[in-house]
Amino acid sequence: MKRYFFVLMVFVLSTSLIGQKRPIAFEDFFSMKRLGSFALSPDGRTIAYDVKVPDIEKNAFKTDIWILDLETEKSLQLTQSEKSSSHPVWSPNGQAIYFNHAGQIWKQAIKSGDAQQVTNFAPGAGNIAINAEGTKLLFAADVDPNCETIDCMEKSFQADQEKTVKAKIVNTLFFRHWNRWLNGKRSHVFKADIDGKNIQDLTPGDYDSPPLDLGSSQDYVFSPDGREVAFVRNMDEIVAASTNNDVFTISLQNGKIKKISSSKGSDSNPVYSPDGKYLAWRSMARAGFESDRNRLMVLDRETGEVVDLTEGFSLSVDEMKWDASNKTIYFKVAEKGNHGIYKVSLERREIISVLKGHFLSGFDLLGANKLLVKKETASMPAELFSYNLKSKKMKQLTHLNDPLLAELDMPALEQFWFTGAKGDKIHGWLLKPPGFDPQKKYPTVQLIHGGPQGAWGDRFHFRWNYQMFTNAGYVVYAINFHGSKSYGQDFTDAVSKDWGGAPYQDLVMGTDYVLKEFPFIDANRLAAAGASYGGFMVNWINGHENPFKCFVSHDGVFDQVSMYGATEELWFAEWEMDGLYWDNPELYHKFSPSRLAKNFKTPTLIIHGELDYRVPYTQGLQMYTALKRQGVDAQLLFFPDEDHFVTKPHNARLWWETVHAWLAKYLKDER
Repeated sequence: MKRYFFVLMVFVLSTSLIGQKRPIAFEDFFSMKRLGSFALSPDGRTIAYDVKVPDIEKNAFKTDIWILDLETEKSLQLTQSEKSSSHPVWSPNGQAIYFNHAGQIWKQAIKSGDAQQVTNFAPGAGNIAINAEGTKLLFAADVDPNCETIDCMEKSFQADQEKTVKAKIVNTLFFRHWNRWLNGKRSHVFKADIDGKNIQDLTPGDYDSPPLDLGSSQDYVFSPDGREVAFVRNMDEIVAASTNNDVFTISLQNGKIKKISSSKGSDSNPVYSPDGKYLAWRSMARAGFESDRNRLMVLDRETGEVVDLTEGFSLSVDEMKWDASNKTIYFKVAEKGNHGIYKVSLERREIISVLKGHFLSGFDLLGANKLLVKKETASMPAELFSYNLKSKKMKQLTHLNDPLLAELDMPALEQFWFTGAKGDKIHGWLLKPPGFDPQKKYPTVQLIHGGPQGAWGDRFHFRWNYQMFTNAGYVVYAINFHGSKSYGQDFTDAVSKDWGGAPYQDLVMGTDYVLKEFPFIDANRLAAAGASYGGFMVNWINGHENPFKCFVSHDGVFDQVSMYGATEELWFAEWEMDGLYWDNPELYHKFSPSRLAKNFKTPTLIIHGELDYRVPYTQGLQMYTALKRQGVDAQLLFFPDEDHFVTKPHNARLWWETVHAWLAKYLKDER
């Protein structure tokens, strides 16, 4: 490892001498400020947004809320507490911000005064929504579903806090999720007065509202007249095997709950039109498939008619916004590895593109002629921009990391296309190292994305960051194989029930392509790294003849049967592997790297977190054991305090140090 850092420092220093900028280092990478959620004020003149700031020394993060004046383009920090404040929501009069803080909802006036606590609900309160009059609020909390009163919920929470026995008695599936045990609690939506008093459970019963997964950022909302609340829940008997989230409404006059959506797939993200005449939501058609295409459904609340405004459209709807006319909806989609924004009118039902080719993780409407977007690139963390729909010009509004970025040599991401499996055109990305010399041969790392229905894009990822691989002198390439999102639903569907088929062929053919088309890639110094499904694919490739000198397998699936028995979202395996393994075992066995273990020959670094309940850590242990038992060089990096992701600053530093040392061991010239 010491040899690696000496080589890296020599590379950094020599590159710095050539130009004014230097390659990114871990301290640069992890010191960057991270833009989170944002909210436009009711008058459209101000933006509230939260910024997460890492403290590497303290091994922690701190989030605060800032206010951006669009006229002066100046930002001021609003919250100043020692604890984090996030997810700002404007009061309807624009005079105050409500936000999450210390497990409760707080409020702070924009012009003066200190922050004030609004809720004091023992189980906690977060993710606020406010009615148009500014008299009522909604929030979500995890509570004991057997309780019928607020007092019972608070006493149940307190009793859990005081327990000395930590054993768990489980009687249902979906007993844990992602990185936490659910302990019999359910997420419910609560209504309260704007001052946090008179709390009422709007979604009682043994159901999660909003659902644990497949929902949106806001799955409950007031109607514009304040008489109704739309929310999302899943009422199937075995939720762990169901994606059947549905949209419901509840009358705040009589408490009557009505089911609005009818799809067997996931319905989410209810959004009322400003005049309240319509209710829109996203809807998947197929039961059990979490990556089905999200359609844009609209209900006429007067007639009861429901229409699909995206019928025949091949891309999947993400978030959406009504315009002020109540006649047009703008929506975001993943498109060719990045994102696009489209609009569709209720009258013509014609889908029109308004913005393409950017990696966007949020948007809003800035009046009639502008968009507000949260945009990033491979060489810039997320910032807020405005986009003029008439002039087609983009303007940067926030500058969170400009001083640091000015010091760094971070090349732009390039793209390529090649013919892959089934004769389809496959999209890929390539990043060259700082100080690139086309006359040289470079060691190269292929990155393999997870999902499998994910995609690489032109983004600044705070875990699998392209620049943090190229900073040591590597070329990086990443392929959006069959199954990747953003290329149409048929392409996304292609990985299901074919995990080691067409996607694997794409990666093989893509590697052949880059070796042929990019002469600066050294065919004798190749590595591959991936996480989740990407980790599965690394394990899978290891069972086949391959050109790679080493692998990095992070949270990868090793054996499909044992994976099914320990994961939490059963619908995923049942869809991807075509049913239950005791009824239909063929694909579980066919696409298990464990079946190919005797063929493993390539040295592999295995990384896993003990709190990973999506791909339980024993999958990594099994892969490690299979390699070591056969005498193949392998190393295990195990994090007792991380889940599917490695996020703590000190752990992240160790992750990058270990990965780079492993790659250097097999790819560097001095070996």
